[in-house]
Amino acid sequence: MASNNTTQRPRGRVAGCLQALLVPLILFGIAAAWNYYKDDDNSSSSSSSSSSSSSSSNGESTEWKAGDCGGPDPEGSADSYKAFDCDDSGATFKALKIMDASILPDAVQCPAGTDLIVQVSITFGSSDSGGGIPSSTVCGRNLSGDHPGDAGAGGGQLVKGDCIDDTAKEIACAQAGSADYKVLGLVKTEAECPSGTTDPLKLTLALGRPYDVICATKAA
Repeated sequence: MASNNTTQRPRGRVAGCLQALLVPLILFGIAAAWNYYKDDDNSSSSSSSSSSSSSSSNGESTEWKAGDCGGPDPEGSADSYKAFDCDDSGATFKALKIMDASILPDAVQCPAGTDLIVQVSITFGSSDSGGGIPSSTVCGRNLSGDHPGDAGAGGGQLVKGDCIDDTAKEIACAQAGSADYKVLGLVKTEAECPSGTTDPLKLTLALGRPYDVICATKAA
């Protein structure tokens, strides 16, 4: 995806200080585990089911808006995207919502129906070096009929209506069995879980994640 860019280049020490600050923050965020435990203290871990990508390039600045379309950048790396007209053959998704960026994993919660999440970055200098400073997040929905981000479909970020196994890993509800669970809500405390919740799953600390409890009930 094409990123926001700027023609201003940081100089010497300022650029070095910025890089030194970002690297430990990113490493610290990645190191935060996403584990969960039930009331009986049995614990396991699961990674987020969100799909995230980043890209960087030099050129004109692009400001994404809801309704804009994009697709893989043919001149970029495997995980880079750029803006396209929605009727262009290169367009593969439409932006449902534009959200703030974050260097912390799981900190951005896109709306239901989001099939992919693309991080837009500002780059300073050559795009060949990759990386960049996160500036915004595009919550995208496929233009095709394939929508793994729909509730119960088994992909995208975890949302109400999804199903998970006993390790809190998202699965397609069509494949859920008696040992699996259906998500009724994602909240900060058990007290906020909706009626019908029989198995609230408490999550361990993860920096930036907007919820700490998965409100669940048996899927079958």
